[in-house]
Amino acid sequence: MTAHQDTAPATTGRLRAAWRSAHTPVPGVPRWARIAAYAIPFTVLPSGLWRIMTVVFHIGDDGVHGRGQLPSWLPGPVYIIALSVFSELLAFTAVGLIAAWGEVFPRWIPLLGGRRVPPLAAILPAALGATILTVLWTAAFATSLFGLTVRGDRLPSDFPTESMDGWQLAFFNSTYVPLLLWGPLLAAVCFAYWRRRCGRTAHAGVPRTAS
Repeated sequence: MTAHQDTAPATTGRLRAAWRSAHTPVPGVPRWARIAAYAIPFTVLPSGLWRIMTVVFHIGDDGVHGRGQLPSWLPGPVYIIALSVFSELLAFTAVGLIAAWGEVFPRWIPLLGGRRVPPLAAILPAALGATILTVLWTAAFATSLFGLTVRGDRLPSDFPTESMDGWQLAFFNSTYVPLLLWGPLLAAVCFAYWRRRCGRTAHAGVPRTAS
């Protein structure tokens, strides 16, 4: 048996362990909070895939949608793919509100590894993010119905809802509508995190079981 064959199962085992560690909820997380946390990345995934498809398959206006006022040295496709990956990683941080790495810093983090996460260090960003996301996407969808940007300007001619029709427009809308759930779901998970770590039961030290 070669060294490669020896290390392959070990690598697979480490990846599985890391996956479980990143997703497994801690005791006391209610079932509804687990579902909400796991659903958040899937509310962001369709729009990310759509943006990547505009680059790969040149759907719409050759993948330049959403480029905005970026500097000329930044290629549009690079920006779109980077934005999609970043959005998905940001959405995945919601899972930390139900998993162990949201209560104890992972050991690979310098200086902080193994220390408890201060509750407010997670609650405040999550609550602020939930508020911003809810307001932002609700306003974006409401104004787009009238052909306007959030700032009240007319939508540019290359904006998908202005330049597309038929199945492309329907598909575009179906990929972005789930973003309306991102903020409310994050708020729900944040509430469960606050109740678990700062609520009366947490202070009393009474063990709680996941429902």
